[in-house]
Amino acid sequence: TDDALFNCPYILMEDAGTAAFTAPEAARLRAYLLKGGFVFASDYWGERARWQFDEQIGLALPPQRYPITDIPLSHPLWRSVFDATEVPQMPSIQSWRRTGGDTDRGVTAPPTARGIADDRGRLMVVMLHNTDIPDGWEREGEDPEYFFRFSPDAYAVGINLVLHAMTH
Repeated sequence: TDDALFNCPYILMEDAGTAAFTAPEAARLRAYLLKGGFVFASDYWGERARWQFDEQIGLALPPQRYPITDIPLSHPLWRSVFDATEVPQMPSIQSWRRTGGDTDRGVTAPPTARGIADDRGRLMVVMLHNTDIPDGWEREGEDPEYFFRFSPDAYAVGINLVLHAMTH
């Protein structure tokens, strides 16, 4: 609810499946998004987390007016700079270490890309579910194997998202 929110053109929500907005927070987030703000939500896994975030973002952007839709790989978002051919499934580094290099955190469903657009079609919210794209940016100095395996795709997706959000 802080006024500083309106100085941020881009918000990253990690572990978005644990979001719990109060009515004033949801109203403020709605105002921010409708004035041109952008949210990238990632690192939430499984159906319960997906349901939780869908419900919470729906408090800010009622789904009757702002439905959640799939973002196909044909969308320009995926080609802002890099040509993304898939939504990569990236585990958090902790999960990757704990499972000995498994990529799916025990989630068998593939990652999904969904979004919410305003009345003119501008994406306000991009939700990448069953993947932890930001860990590829955050963890590059911690483990060279993790970095070389996941960071190139993480940076490609992240750069595409930021540039698309800033130019649309």
